[in-house]
This record gives sequence, C-alpha cells and structure tokens, in this order.
Amino acid sequence: MHSDFRRTISDERQLVYDAEHGAVDRMWPTTIGDAISATTVPASGATTSALDSASSIVSAYFARLLSVLEDHAEQLSREIIFQGREGLTATRIDDLVEPHANELLDYASEPIYGAGFIATVDLLADAPSHLAWWQGADRRKLVFPPRSVKQGIDYRELEWFRIPSLTGNSHVAGPYVDYLCSDEYTMTAAAPVLVDGNFVGVAGLDVLIETIERRLTPPLRALGFPVLLVNGVNRVLVSTDPRLSPGDVLRHQPVLDRRRCDAVDLEIVVLH
Repeated sequence: MHSDFRRTISDERQLVYDAEHGAVDRMWPTTIGDAISATTVPASGATTSALDSASSIVSAYFARLLSVLEDHAEQLSREIIFQGREGLTATRIDDLVEPHANELLDYASEPIYGAGFIATVDLLADAPSHLAWWQGADRRKLVFPPRSVKQGIDYRELEWFRIPSLTGNSHVAGPYVDYLCSDEYTMTAAAPVLVDGNFVGVAGLDVLIETIERRLTPPLRALGFPVLLVNGVNRVLVSTDPRLSPGDVLRHQPVLDRRRCDAVDLEIVVLH
C-alpha cells in the first residue's frame, strides 16, 4: 500500500477512535473538503465502455466472495439444525464454525484476512452473544480480554450485521476501520444464517483494502483507460489514473462520468 495511504489511515483512525465506540463500523469520516462533489462533464462512448468494464470487474470480485460465503452460511445452517438449538454453547459453535473459517482462509482465489460466525443475541445457552472468528496469517482465534472496550460493542448495530438481520440478504460493508476485529482498514462481507427461517447470526469474512487494491489494480489497468474506484466520500481505493493515488480524495477534479458497482457501495470514476 502507498505510504501516503498509510498516513491517511493512521490519521483518520484516530478521528474514528475518538468518536463513540458505537460508531465502529463508520465509513471514513466525512469532512467538508472530502464531501465536495466533483464537476461532471459529458462522457464519450469510449468512456462509457471503460466504466461498464471496470464496474463489471469490481462487481465480479465481490460477487465471488459473496458466493463462497453464502455456500458456507447454508452449510452452517444445516449443521446448527442437526446439532439442535437447545443447549447450543459457545464452545460447540466454535467447533462448528472453525472448519468453515479455515476453508475461507484457504480460499486461494481471493486472499481473505478473517472469517467466522457472529451469533445473534440469546442464541447460545451459556453466553448472551458470541463471535467465533479466526484471522491473520497465524489464524488465531479472536478472544477479547476481560472488561475490554471491544466486549462492550453492540455488533447488532454494525452495518455488516444489521443489514443481513433486517433484510435476510447478504451485504458488503465498508470500507471502514475495523476496531472490533482486525484494527485494519477493511471491507466485510456477511451472509445471514437462517434456521427454520429464523435469523441466528451471520457468516462473515474480512478483506483488507490493501488486498483489494492489489487484486483489482492489474485488471483495471489492463483496460487501457484511466479509472478510479472511490467510496461514498470520494476517497480513492484503487487508481490507474496517475493524477490520483489510493488514499487521495476526489475534490474539484472534473469528472467525465461515474458508474456504481453492484453488491457494494463503491463507484468507478473517470476524470476529464
């Protein structure tokens, strides 16, 4: 990842951390400068073609992640049904989830940083809530120290949990600084786990933004047309345009056209 991007992450992490911990899943903080909309000018046919191709590349990347995750969510649902919800404990959930987490972390096509299952409140007999999660190169299980700030986080209000629980649909959240799990700039894919039609939690996976940048830059550059991938506040995640780098914010630059990506709150932008 570019050094400027790392400095930006460090600075804005502190801004997020100083806010209420309930805002763990916030996007990058929006400042007046960050939120300025760039000027749009008419696009050409070549631009439209590049936008469509770039949007398809990004959408396909996240569609692959969701497809694999949804398969695991369905398998986990069947295993919970077989186990029976009565008397289901945190240890038993860990035993059920760990093989799925390891399979996701083994997924060679798309490097994944963390994976697991987050139970809905009161699913388990011995804990009001539970996060069965493994992450990092050493695949360590995430364990919160007693009385830590993270233990007090109500993940029901976080985007990656809230939307699948309300809609019954998979969702990709971010980018955001993940203070609950990795403390990294990441995106989280989550798929609802249903038992007899009832929501019992989400299967999830994390992909670091630096991984997304590394995976998407080559196919976007191969289009031969400079494009930007930006988030909801016009911060650049991936760039093949030499005028802006990952971590920069699109401010007053004239925009030729832009296109939303499927399944994720990101846009492809072409500058004039």
